[in-house]
Amino acid sequence: MASVWHDTLPWIDGQPSSPFGGRRGIKQPRRRDDRSRVSEYVPGSRRAADASPNVARPGVVRRLGAVLMAGLYRPLAEDDARVAYWIRHVRIGVVLSEVCALAVIGYVLLTDSPGRHNAGLLGLTGLLVVACPALLLLPLGPMMRDRRGPTVFYLWSLVTAAVVIVGTRLDGGASSPLDALLFLTLTYMAIAYPAYGVVVMGSIMTVGYLLFVELPGLTTSGLFFLAVMVAFTMICAMSSANSWAVHDRQLMLIRAQEMLASTDPLTGIPNRRAFLDRISAAVDATAWGHPTVVCLVDLDGFKAVNDAGGHASGDAMLTAVGAALGAAVRETDTVARLGGDEFGVLADVSVSFSGEMLAERLREAVAAVGLSSGVTASVGVAEVEPGDDVVDLMHRADAAMYRSKTAGGNRVTSLAL
Repeated sequence: MASVWHDTLPWIDGQPSSPFGGRRGIKQPRRRDDRSRVSEYVPGSRRAADASPNVARPGVVRRLGAVLMAGLYRPLAEDDARVAYWIRHVRIGVVLSEVCALAVIGYVLLTDSPGRHNAGLLGLTGLLVVACPALLLLPLGPMMRDRRGPTVFYLWSLVTAAVVIVGTRLDGGASSPLDALLFLTLTYMAIAYPAYGVVVMGSIMTVGYLLFVELPGLTTSGLFFLAVMVAFTMICAMSSANSWAVHDRQLMLIRAQEMLASTDPLTGIPNRRAFLDRISAAVDATAWGHPTVVCLVDLDGFKAVNDAGGHASGDAMLTAVGAALGAAVRETDTVARLGGDEFGVLADVSVSFSGEMLAERLREAVAAVGLSSGVTASVGVAEVEPGDDVVDLMHRADAAMYRSKTAGGNRVTSLAL
């Protein structure tokens, strides 16, 4: 055996090598490493070495910019009710702008002020009177669902602030009462904008007032006005943050209630209400060439499980069946508990995988779960047709399931139209 083992070993420089490395039975002197071609450069981690040299990690400025943009352009509306809210808000803002503009025109024409009868001031205010109602001509509904909505609000506020600051300058500067309109604009922003937007727009207004009204002759009263502007901006930002926080909490509660209303409390899968809603959507999708089937699964022998082990055993069986049916279909399909020991499955099918094949898979899944308890499934299959009535569709599937049940159970039946 030794000779055979010896012959199978690899040879190095005329000597047999050991299976554990080196030459068997011969202690060789340790060689010095040849470092003539080894660089003294110490590389970084392998992950860093493998990384593309052209891909740079975002810098601090870029990350802050991304955070700022996310804060400025958070979604305004995700449903029709919220869209209607923002449209009303735009209408209120238009009315407010019109009232303020007409008040300025009356101030210029009727008071003995530095801007009395000033053509430039009247022209700016008149332009605002004409331009603001044009906002109502925009497609506000779709715009409130994407970034165009916040952009409209920001541009509107910038133009209004610019008109107020220029008008204040034309009316004598810091002594003009027109700068009070900046506070009205900030108040409107606190209701409409997220906190980031309030801070940014308030800062732009404060800096603009400093540059175009107060400078170069900045006075103590001017500093006081700027300090009040900063403080008022912070108050409006806090108000905006609280308002959005309340909205987010309400939205979370609504979604939680909708989830509870559409979920079976025992199995955690969709209930009958959610199942029927998804069937309605599937009927519409079928018209566009998406073949779909409805399978009704009714358990055979389930009463015996309840009688033998009580409701706890029955509940455990229902939960296991719901999980087994969910594992037998794709994530895009729907498994729902319709009530009692009846389940529904809504799934897409194809030429290579028919509704009958899906139903057989469902039957096998239930049979595997109920093997020790004698629980099987009677399955009825109905294809979804374009223009189907949901009630008629469910009736066809129920009739097919009933045929499986009366034929002895543990089988699949499909009824054609």
